[in-house]
Amino acid sequence: MVDDKEKNMKCLTFFLMLPETVKNRSKKSSKKTNPSSSSSSSSSSSSKLPPVCYEIITLKTRKKKKMAADIFPRKKPANSSSTPVQQYHQQNLSNNNLIPAPNWQGLYPTIRERNAVMFNNDLMADVHFVVGPPGGTQRLPGHKYVLAVGSSVFHAMFYGELAEDKDEIRIPDVDPAAFLAMLKYIYCDEIDLAADTVLATLYAAKKYIVPHLARACVNFLETSLSAKNACVLLSQSCLFEEPDLTQRCWEVIDAQAELALKSEGFCDIDFQTLESILRRETLNAKEIVVFEAALNWAEVECQRQDLALSIENKRKVLGKALYLIRIPTMALDDFANGAAQSGVLTLNETNDIFLWYTAAKKPELQFVSKARKGLVPQRCHRFQSCAYRSNQWRYRGRCDSIQFAVDKRVFIAGFGLYGSSCGSAEYSAKIELKRQGVVLGQNLSKYFSDGSSNTFPVWFEYPVQIEPDTFYTASVILDGNELSYFGQEGMTEVQCGKVTVQFQCSSDSTNGTGVQGGQIPELIFYA
Repeated sequence: MVDDKEKNMKCLTFFLMLPETVKNRSKKSSKKTNPSSSSSSSSSSSSKLPPVCYEIITLKTRKKKKMAADIFPRKKPANSSSTPVQQYHQQNLSNNNLIPAPNWQGLYPTIRERNAVMFNNDLMADVHFVVGPPGGTQRLPGHKYVLAVGSSVFHAMFYGELAEDKDEIRIPDVDPAAFLAMLKYIYCDEIDLAADTVLATLYAAKKYIVPHLARACVNFLETSLSAKNACVLLSQSCLFEEPDLTQRCWEVIDAQAELALKSEGFCDIDFQTLESILRRETLNAKEIVVFEAALNWAEVECQRQDLALSIENKRKVLGKALYLIRIPTMALDDFANGAAQSGVLTLNETNDIFLWYTAAKKPELQFVSKARKGLVPQRCHRFQSCAYRSNQWRYRGRCDSIQFAVDKRVFIAGFGLYGSSCGSAEYSAKIELKRQGVVLGQNLSKYFSDGSSNTFPVWFEYPVQIEPDTFYTASVILDGNELSYFGQEGMTEVQCGKVTVQFQCSSDSTNGTGVQGGQIPELIFYA
């Protein structure tokens, strides 16, 4: 009997007969039964058949609809660190295509998991792809319905008006590993990206119009963006028409221009990207570094075009891009010892540029003669006032340190430091920037203090890239006049333009610097 409490639940009960053979056998037995026999004999004859099995699923009304995985939670084996689907994924990456166990569909409660079993699996495959360039191809199975659901290109290929009924499709322009990564997303709804294949995966996602995978590739590239790969990614972002990624690349190239220009990746860019970088007004680099980078690119370009490594050929491949280098804005020493002796300039060009430096009446030049604007550094000042006392602030080889975090990517160029409170003095400063104990940048330099309470900049050799929402440690060890100014009324959070900077005390600080007072009053950065 069902009690009143169960009646009030207003439940819907579905009876699902499981074994189909039971139905058939039940029908056969009913035909053999004598119509004139009593109900008792009918019941006794049917009792000889196997019992009919039912599965009862009770769904409560006015409740959130449950998915199959919620109704049938699958327990994870105690000694297994991965699910059967994950194990199947790992197996299918190498295209082992083992035959699934009988009734394998019952092992996976959701359509997503059952669909994932088909990833890179020959079982029920109705199309095959030969992916990769000649000599490096890989044959991969596919299922037209699944592919058509995941990509409009595949839908047109298999079910469109111009669909061709081919059992094998050749794709020579896509890397096999990238194609597999795209298939894994379509079949398994999983994104598995690697640094060495993410660009190829982005190409595949763009080609087959899989926008969410393409967005994940772009996010991956933005996260891994650095001066070493910024120029290559700039070239690729323009090719793939990804303006957000292009903007991120320019931010890195502008702020860390000298590192980017000296990277191996700079020599791999195309001519159009080379021109755009040489034309860049906000490039934060010495012009001699720009000139040397262009010559390095020209040398590699000669090799790509199978040209002899001669000065004439270097100038030939540079073409009009040579005149985008602002040679007249170099320091005279850089020009005399570098560009003038490189052999790339003609004798007339060299003479005219020397006259540009020295003559009152300057000759006309084909080179751009206006210096680049570069980037204007921003300063985040964390103290509201400063002071000095007869017994503070002393330096005896001890470390002044503070931790900080930002909410946007910035590039720390240096620190602003206090100087002597007893007249002019010179300081030796070892500055350092760390993240979780790893040194990201350091420099040893000197600065002159004029006795005022102003701050004095000390620079890193190259700006250091700072990622958002992570604490970094800024440290300095000073050697010089023991008495100096120090900050007071420190702030835990400072808004500097569009960047919010948070400060907290550092365990590395052994000379008294903290959030409320001390040294390192300023962070100098590009944003």
